[in-house]
Amino acid sequence: MSKDIVDAFNAAFNGQDLDAVMALMTDDAVFESTSPAPDGVRYEGQAAVRGAWSQLFADSPQARFTVEELWGDGERWTQRWRYDWGDGHVRGVDVMRIRDGKVAEKLSYVKG
Repeated sequence: MSKDIVDAFNAAFNGQDLDAVMALMTDDAVFESTSPAPDGVRYEGQAAVRGAWSQLFADSPQARFTVEELWGDGERWTQRWRYDWGDGHVRGVDVMRIRDGKVAEKLSYVKG
């Protein structure tokens, strides 16, 4: 079930388990980050996405990702979230696509 994949991905991401996160992504995975404003950066492929998240995890080792709401069906899933670090936080939304039992796209958007 696709929700199980999204839940497993979020748990691995929150645990900053880079190998587990990447094992849940397709070889041609796409991640669109929230910064720099206004459009973020688009990373394509396992190596590029791994590099982006490796840097994020290194820069924010105490960060916490909390899903506030998750909805979807089949291959399309959307989640509202809060990302906390040290003395700050942001809230945002991910639009995700699941393909062949893995995350193929994670497009992230932030409020403000």
